[in-house]
Amino acid sequence: MSRIPEPVQTPEGPAYEGRLLDRADEEVVDQGAAFDLRTLVSRRGVLGLAGLGVGALVLAACAPADSSSSRGASSTGGSGDASSDSATTAEGEIPDETAGPYPGDGSNGPDVLEESGIVRRDITSSIDGSATADGIPLDVGLQILDLTNAGAPFAGAAVYAWHCTAQGEYSMYSAGLEDVTYLRGVQVADAEGKVSFSSIFPGCYSGRWPHIHFEVYPDVGSITDSANAIATSQLALPEDVCATVYADARYDGSARNMSQTSLASDNVFGDDSASLQLAAVTGDVSGGFSASLVVGVDTTTTPSAGSAPSGGQGGPGGGRPPSS
Repeated sequence: MSRIPEPVQTPEGPAYEGRLLDRADEEVVDQGAAFDLRTLVSRRGVLGLAGLGVGALVLAACAPADSSSSRGASSTGGSGDASSDSATTAEGEIPDETAGPYPGDGSNGPDVLEESGIVRRDITSSIDGSATADGIPLDVGLQILDLTNAGAPFAGAAVYAWHCTAQGEYSMYSAGLEDVTYLRGVQVADAEGKVSFSSIFPGCYSGRWPHIHFEVYPDVGSITDSANAIATSQLALPEDVCATVYADARYDGSARNMSQTSLASDNVFGDDSASLQLAAVTGDVSGGFSASLVVGVDTTTTPSAGSAPSGGQGGPGGGRPPSS
């Protein structure tokens, strides 16, 4: 049986391993998780209390949040890994980009952010469950870091993410999808600044590199007004992974559209070939993929996302653009 640790009496009060007890009248094991995390930082300390269950509590609390599920074997990707066990830092502020013509945030008409149920991880189906987007599964993990606070995790920030279907169309805008709300959702960052979404891999439509839009809000209560967004940007997907996905018949036209553009020529990513926006992607077609990106946000800068870029509004086959 494990021995219950005894506190040491000091002039300031009872202490354990040099730290004053939060609850002076109670035993060490009853001090609560906050005290455990401050004191039981060594493996020896954790194992000494494992019989009392505290070790498991500390290990669970110290483990990084899983922003995306593992999906098969590793594939190539870009920079940044929002689900890494090691400390992560942003290389700079995420570039402010256009929200495009199909944001669904109320800035140009349709507003999914007013819908009950918009805060959700799985965005493959409409909020009311009436329709589901078809495509290869993709988990998207973002880690939001507060650059005005030395790059600390931006806990509590709300992230709204949206993207096109496998056919390059947008819910709430494209013809026949006006009443559909899939591939749109909000998540609130955890203590590590991480959010994750379960979705499908987006298609590539004419004139744009494959991408996912997102807006960052200071908290979930701010999402009802798009003007409250403190950052608006886009995540780029790696070429080799896209090429693998677009061999699937459900993405007819995407491979052709991608062959006609590049990160360097894209009207959003072209400034620096998405150096801070290219996601790291792992997985395979059979099990699905996981994409991750570290997003540095500077709340002291004024958001500058502008109007929609010219061109790039059609579907993968160069067909009808989403309706206004």
